[in-house]
Amino acid sequence: MKILVLGATGATGRLIVGKAVAEGHEVVALVRAKAKAADIAGAELVEGDARDPAALTRAIAGCDAVVSSLGTAMSPFREVTLLSTATRALVGVMEQQAVRRLVCITGLGAGDSRGHGGFVFDRLFLPLMLRKVYEDKDRQENVIRASTLDWTVVRPTVLNDKPARGAIKALTDLSGVHGGTIARSDVADFVVQQLTTDAWLRKTPLITW
Repeated sequence: MKILVLGATGATGRLIVGKAVAEGHEVVALVRAKAKAADIAGAELVEGDARDPAALTRAIAGCDAVVSSLGTAMSPFREVTLLSTATRALVGVMEQQAVRRLVCITGLGAGDSRGHGGFVFDRLFLPLMLRKVYEDKDRQENVIRASTLDWTVVRPTVLNDKPARGAIKALTDLSGVHGGTIARSDVADFVVQQLTTDAWLRKTPLITW
């Protein structure tokens, strides 16, 4: 399968590219600057802005699926629009180019997973440091839900850089969930798995250890 990865230069995105390449997928990465992505092995690099439909159209040519691992820095005060703007452009290009499969990473605290992050995350970290980011993640998810695509939205709990465990929990019933953590490597494995299964089609699994 040929896949386009957005956010390939991020910590999780790099692992997704590596996992996809290791599993025999052909990978295209849309990056802002090729020079800063030269160490991403095994992927074809296409330079451009993920919010630009023309750049997305160039990058998606011949692809069968898209993985979005776009992220943005904490922004306590400044409005955040990158995620929803890029996703709106992406959905439009995918629908126009008849590329149907989209796997997108958002996070615990987006949509109906809000309130399941535990006391510190829900009462302190999210409202004080991540409120603007998560408002945009909500808009991002709404864009995807309103599309005609075959989508899966993956919501990891708090990310860490520990070795993958291989055994994770994927949940849509969040009763009893109050926080959690998961390795980026396990997230990458789960995301790449979704390219070849419909088990979580049009669902928003929260994944955690």
